[in-house]
Amino acid sequence: MAISTPNIGSGLPINDIITKLMAVESAPLAQYDKKSASALGQVSAFGNLSGALGTFQAALSGLTSLGSFQTMSAMPGDASIFNATANGTAKAGSYKINVTQVAQPQTLASNGFKSTTAAIGVGAKTTINFSLGTVSNGTFGINGTALGASLSTGGLTPGALSINGTAIATDNTTRSARLLADAINAKSSTTGVSAKAAPTTTSATLFGSGGASTFGNVDTSGGGTYSLSVGGVEIAVQGENVAGSAAGAVTAASIDAALTGNTSVVRALADANITVSGTAADGTLRFTNADGSNVAVAEAVSGSVTGGIGNSGQANIGSSTTVVGSISLISNDGSPISIAGSNPAGAGLTSGVGGAYLGATFTPDSDRTSGNVVIDSTNNSLQEIVNAINKGGFGVTASIVSDGSSGTDAKPNRLILTSTSTGQSSTMKITLAGTGGEPADPALVDLLSYDPGGVQNMNQKMSASDTKATVNGIDVTSSTNTISGAITGVTINAIKTGNSTLAVNKDTAALTTSVNGFVKAYNDLNNQFTSLGGYNEETKTGGPLLGDSTLRNLQATIRRQMTASLTGLQGTSLTSLSQIGIAFQKDGSLVLENSKLQKAIDNNYNDIAGLFAAVGRSTDPDIKFVSSTAKSGAGDYAINITQLATKGTLQGTNVLPDETVIGANTTWSVTLNDTEPTLASNTATITIPEGRYNPSQLAAALQSSINGVSAFSSKGSTVAATVGTDGKLKLESTNYGSKSNISITMTTGTDTSAVFGTGTSVKGKDVAGTIGEYAASGDGQTLTGMPGGPVEGLKLTVEGDTTGARGTFGFSQGYAYQLNTLASGYLGAGGAITSRTKGLNDAVKDITTQREKFATRLVEVEARYRKQYSALDTMIANLNSTQSFLTQQLASLSSLK
Repeated sequence: MAISTPNIGSGLPINDIITKLMAVESAPLAQYDKKSASALGQVSAFGNLSGALGTFQAALSGLTSLGSFQTMSAMPGDASIFNATANGTAKAGSYKINVTQVAQPQTLASNGFKSTTAAIGVGAKTTINFSLGTVSNGTFGINGTALGASLSTGGLTPGALSINGTAIATDNTTRSARLLADAINAKSSTTGVSAKAAPTTTSATLFGSGGASTFGNVDTSGGGTYSLSVGGVEIAVQGENVAGSAAGAVTAASIDAALTGNTSVVRALADANITVSGTAADGTLRFTNADGSNVAVAEAVSGSVTGGIGNSGQANIGSSTTVVGSISLISNDGSPISIAGSNPAGAGLTSGVGGAYLGATFTPDSDRTSGNVVIDSTNNSLQEIVNAINKGGFGVTASIVSDGSSGTDAKPNRLILTSTSTGQSSTMKITLAGTGGEPADPALVDLLSYDPGGVQNMNQKMSASDTKATVNGIDVTSSTNTISGAITGVTINAIKTGNSTLAVNKDTAALTTSVNGFVKAYNDLNNQFTSLGGYNEETKTGGPLLGDSTLRNLQATIRRQMTASLTGLQGTSLTSLSQIGIAFQKDGSLVLENSKLQKAIDNNYNDIAGLFAAVGRSTDPDIKFVSSTAKSGAGDYAINITQLATKGTLQGTNVLPDETVIGANTTWSVTLNDTEPTLASNTATITIPEGRYNPSQLAAALQSSINGVSAFSSKGSTVAATVGTDGKLKLESTNYGSKSNISITMTTGTDTSAVFGTGTSVKGKDVAGTIGEYAASGDGQTLTGMPGGPVEGLKLTVEGDTTGARGTFGFSQGYAYQLNTLASGYLGAGGAITSRTKGLNDAVKDITTQREKFATRLVEVEARYRKQYSALDTMIANLNSTQSFLTQQLASLSSLK
């Protein structure tokens, strides 16, 4: 049998031989590895170049707009009230700002729970829907019950009522709802709560009920007298010796006659602020005092009298009924109201903290997303409900707050819900529904149901509200703490209420920072160029991209763009970086000469931006540059305007008299800057105060009433009312374009025709024209170059009052803008760096594939070598065995001699 183990039988070092042979065979693997390592090194180098160029581009992105250079500073007098920022469109000046309210989100709280992990309810599957919107109409406060019966005689003793920790000044003269409301309102600035007295109305059954009168005919035939008075006004009287069936007797019918038409009794009641409803004949007669004063109904009799109120044929000994009304409390900011005192019940109130929306309407915000949460037996603990709500991501966050109470019956844990956005449109509405026709879990309904226009089981702790302020006396509002647009180019961030000044000035420090930022950004990139593509004389080594064409082209293109003069700049002497002190050094880096920069700041402040950003200037001062895109080409373009933008107007046809009388309760419906389809928020009802107005006063009153509508001002919609030299009133939207319009119709009171005659509304028009003979679209006063031409995306505002040729507009792409575009080209999907990196990666893949194939062949070569040498080993082993045998035989033969 042959020996199979290499070199055991033959003694040959077969493994060593094969190892040395394979070392020679596998030598090409090192070449593959070398090529792969070289390519991967270049990939890594291009990655570094891409990162460096991306960093350079990021640094440039903030320098491509005018705002980075034509900066303004905004300094408040009291930074604890608000802070502010200004951009290049702002104008230097001083402003007076009064913040009266700071925007806040709504916060709701539940009643207390003992545990955060115990199940709430029976686990019935319940869908909870959250929606956000606006509360309109109504108030937030507390409706009181009827005041204590003794109040009309003894008043409300001092200390009986306190609101939000402030004692209300009441005494024995506080005998009606009206007087109590007056006392509460006297402390409103301290408590943040005002009061309103409900109308005081006599009982519905005082004179009967539902068609059956209980007023008996008065009979004084026994020698008595009778008098009926309401609020001190005598409405019926009967002398002696008048039978109940005789003419002149006081009956339900005679009372109704006295209360019908323009009678002296009706006039006297009106003077006492008392109105009448129903009739005595059908038992529905009621008396109401609208201001909440008490209403006393008294029967005065003498002698023998029968009949009267609730009396038919029985003796009447006189009667007196004083009706005391009730009050409602209104929280001025939607916060809960705290009620205390020695006798709040006497004021129709209950001790404790409370408040709810009263008579309100909830309107969902169509721009806000509503969301659903499903609660069942698997997640119906307080903590699990919080987790489910927070996962919803629909504008409401939930948490649990402990009030710190302890003891056997303590329930310290409360569910707190807060809208994630501020502003009055962030009020919550929470509705619950069951599944499969089953009702929602009652315990969950008790916990969460909240509708500002209905049931409110949760308690509002903080109302959703807007920021409100005045800027130089003009009212402004914002749904956030940020007020923009009130002052051109200035953004105000409200912190708390209060008054302060605001100074707006040029910010040269920011400009210097921007220029230094440009120099640093380039030098950082240049350092990468040197590291990746340079040659080190001391170490005699080059960078991984030494001699690479992509790197050389990028470096050369950037240098060429930075040394070329800019074109397309109108009216400026600054066209190169050297003019502001930026120059190249021998090593390719930039240096900034501060003295030259300061000279340019002193003499050409507004022109420096043109060296870096996309800038446009017109020969016509009424045509201004707004913005551009990467597709907007530099150059000089002729401007031709075929139509100017106009504003929506309502022009009166009446010459206003010296005095225009506006009657009582005059309300007009105003639609301002409405859209298609129309929006309800673009229409509001305004009230014109009753009075006599000269023309200028009338214009001021109308403008003030419209501009005071928060729904308009929050959208930046305002009007200007003027009286022309022809004496006619003109109402004009301050916005331009096809979306600018205004119309007014009469709702109640004086008709609009008394002011505007037969005047009709005229919508505004958009600007129209061409830029460099290329098509452009108009939106208000903004003209934008259409796609397909070199002016694509070039946006201008066109003011002035002439059409036709309007001069030329020069557009320039500054150095930062050009380099940013260049970097985008190299880094984009089809850019040179991206393409080169892809090619190298593909080469690495190809090398790897070739190496794998070669390695596979080496396995086959080694196997062949082993097979061959194994056969040789066997053959030699056999020969050695034969030799040994023959040697032994020959030795044996020798021994036989």
